[in-house]
Amino acid sequence: MFDRLSRVSLTTAMTVMVIVPVVATIAGVLVVSGFMFTPMLNATLMACLVVGLVTVPFSIMLGRAIARRTMWEREAEASRRQLVAWISHDLRTPLAGIRAMTEALEDGVVSEPGEVAVYAKQIAHEADHLAKLVDDLFQLSRITAGALNLPMHDVALADVVSDVVAASRPVASREGVELRADARSWPVVRGSDPELMRVVRNLVSNAIRHTPEGGTVAVQVDVDGPEAVVRVDDACGGIPDDVLPQVFDVGFRGSSARNPSGAGLGLSIARGLADAHHGSIGVQNHGPGCRFEVRLPLR
Repeated sequence: MFDRLSRVSLTTAMTVMVIVPVVATIAGVLVVSGFMFTPMLNATLMACLVVGLVTVPFSIMLGRAIARRTMWEREAEASRRQLVAWISHDLRTPLAGIRAMTEALEDGVVSEPGEVAVYAKQIAHEADHLAKLVDDLFQLSRITAGALNLPMHDVALADVVSDVVAASRPVASREGVELRADARSWPVVRGSDPELMRVVRNLVSNAIRHTPEGGTVAVQVDVDGPEAVVRVDDACGGIPDDVLPQVFDVGFRGSSARNPSGAGLGLSIARGLADAHHGSIGVQNHGPGCRFEVRLPLR
């Protein structure tokens, strides 16, 4: 009995809840009147019929609205749980490394100055990774909560791209990836320097991470009508069309040419920051890989 009820949709349940009292009222009136159709009985039945005609459609609409909200809440809760699972895994790995190296230093397993220096450098590297992950989580929480309060001023977009490319070149060189930048024009937008740099940096680092050794990442600044455009092309080999809509989802990692590193937050943060600048961000397969395109309104 209860199993069957649990499978009934919320809309159906609310409709039945409205119809049953109306039908019961009509039946009670007919029984009490002895099925003597007097003008008073006819008026009562008409009133019950009007009530039913008004309340049933309303209950259907209300049931659908509640069902949609319930489904949204369930999906949001599932997403939160999935994000917590992903983040827990990403936090556990560097923490385990830091603990192991710290214990090795405490127990004197590593005592040579050169080895100690290597361990200290690795601990610092893992701590930086943890700090970046926490920073990403904080930024994402601000975006999802609508708590971003960006100081807007005129920003030369080509300068932002140049700074990001210069800072990313050592990483690209270490991975054997060629990083190129080209500014066909010098657009100025209204925005916040740190957040715009973060958008471009997230896209460039994602492109480098998914481009195999010997590939090229190209960053281009242009103007298209009333919008400034930043394009980041990689050589990842492309993304299946059915997966493209998920690229900006929180926690999406896809597959990497080398490894699926990262917590899958960078592209989600980039999209949130682009939206905060009244812009947009998209992705499409292009050439040997993908093209991520950021569009921002000109000053």
